[in-house]
Amino acid sequence: MPGDDARLRAVVSAVADAADHALTLWAGGETRVRQWEKVPGHPVCEADLAIDVMLRERLAAIDPEAGWLSEETADTVHRLGVPRVWVVDPIDGTRDYLRGRPGWSVSVALVEHGAVSIGILAAPARNELWVAQAGEGATRNGLALRAGARSILPGARVPADQLPRADRDLVAVDKPNSIALRMAMVAADEADLVATVRWGNEWDVAASALICSEAGAIVTDALGDPLRFNRPQPVAFGLLCAAPGIHAAAVDRLAPRAKEILAKPGS
Repeated sequence: MPGDDARLRAVVSAVADAADHALTLWAGGETRVRQWEKVPGHPVCEADLAIDVMLRERLAAIDPEAGWLSEETADTVHRLGVPRVWVVDPIDGTRDYLRGRPGWSVSVALVEHGAVSIGILAAPARNELWVAQAGEGATRNGLALRAGARSILPGARVPADQLPRADRDLVAVDKPNSIALRMAMVAADEADLVATVRWGNEWDVAASALICSEAGAIVTDALGDPLRFNRPQPVAFGLLCAAPGIHAAAVDRLAPRAKEILAKPGS
């Protein structure tokens, strides 16, 4: 396996090439690719699968010993017995991709012993490439990122189409369909808070979790507990990604809702 710097350069190149290929398949307003629903309300398209295959080949060449966890590949227990795992969402924000909107991204993380060591997010329709390596900071298009210094929750910027009544003291800002991009907005001080109270998959958030934490934001589950990756069931309940000065207040607001949902039968 290459050294850390060479490995990072190779991963960035692989993700950028995959994102460029996704862009060539993207219509920018028209649908060029065949699409269907995996389950009702969850679209997938030929581009998701093509990028998945491309990334698996390129990333396996960089680190043949690493396991694989991807939204578009059947999961196996193999990944649980290896120290490193690629965690991949070939196209995060498929709805925007299919609608010709730019709010989609290619998300790749390398997880080592449960923690993300490399996080890459490529959003070619937005001309954005986000890169983070543990302990080395985070960048967008080569420029260093720093989360905002907001210390009061009311007035915090949240990527949202519409805010719940209980959160009308917050401020809605532009919302890409890709949750990875919404999180990255916190890293870039273009938003202050991203929060969910539902089960979510590791591949949706792994890369951006590192990007945000390296930019100084705090990323936890909805109860305020740290995220761990490459779990036997690769999910967590909820997400709270926030500027550091408002994370505790956001936990105080969100955790009771999360606990109420978790207490319901079948949750």
